[in-house]
Amino acid sequence: MSDLMTKPRHASAAGHRGTPRRRPKKPIPSHLRTLVSPHQLNSPWGRRIYWTVLIAVVVSFTLIFVFPLYWMVTGAMKSGEEIAQMPPTLWPAAPSLDAFVEAWELFDLPTLLRNTGFYALGAWLFTMIVDVTAAYALSKLRPVLGNVILGAMLATLMIPPMVVLIPTYLVAVEMPVFGWELLNTPWAIWFPAAANGFNIFLLKRFFDSIPRELIEAAQIDGAGPLRILVSVVIPVSRPILGVVSIFTVVATFRDFVWPLLVLTEDETMTISVGLSQVSNMVTQNALMAGLVVASIPTIIVFFFFQRHIMAGLTAGSLKG
Repeated sequence: MSDLMTKPRHASAAGHRGTPRRRPKKPIPSHLRTLVSPHQLNSPWGRRIYWTVLIAVVVSFTLIFVFPLYWMVTGAMKSGEEIAQMPPTLWPAAPSLDAFVEAWELFDLPTLLRNTGFYALGAWLFTMIVDVTAAYALSKLRPVLGNVILGAMLATLMIPPMVVLIPTYLVAVEMPVFGWELLNTPWAIWFPAAANGFNIFLLKRFFDSIPRELIEAAQIDGAGPLRILVSVVIPVSRPILGVVSIFTVVATFRDFVWPLLVLTEDETMTISVGLSQVSNMVTQNALMAGLVVASIPTIIVFFFFQRHIMAGLTAGSLKG
């Protein structure tokens, strides 16, 4: 009786041991899941579809962003009749640079470019001095109530610029405490450009990522806070300094409402205000030519600082 009862058990155990167990599949992490599997992507058709979609997207977005600039340049080389022609032509029938000569004289572009360049240079200098030192103090010096000050700066980003336009203008008309009038002076452009909470936030976040070992090594060598800022922090912060520089210069060149309020004299106008003041008295091709000339400085500044950004990506490292 016992033999009959034990045999099925032994047979069952043997059969169970002889059958290989299947290991449960591990779930694929969510960050590794894709719409197309790697096997399908590595197949010949998968690679073809991938490169076709990639090229189509890159070319489409490039045309979307470049076409307005192309239309402005070609429009400046057209005649007034060809600009008004319907349907419009993609390329001028008889390209001419006469509109650029006309715009150079009618808009007084040398004066407007000189004024705007002077304002942009001053705004960039004040931004580097005020915003960099403020971000450095909040990031590395850790003053009392530093988080409260940073929160107040970030709170200003939630306020629409048009809301504070009138209070800022009243400050420019008569500066509190000192009683200075900043209208038709470069200070009306430089002071608001320097007080930029967004730039301070960007700079502080980048300064926070600088290794503490660099700062401590400089302190051991006897460097003070100012020397650390100039010799350690700024050299390794070229990427973010390039980004802030682009933002500042481009904002000065493209700003219209604020210069229109505070720079009312012809000798102090920026190029955006100067072009708008004479736009109704010139032809369309001359206006487009003036816009092309006005956009050249910002393009040059972008490419100049882009080179510094790429060079600064590998700047500053710790040697073990």
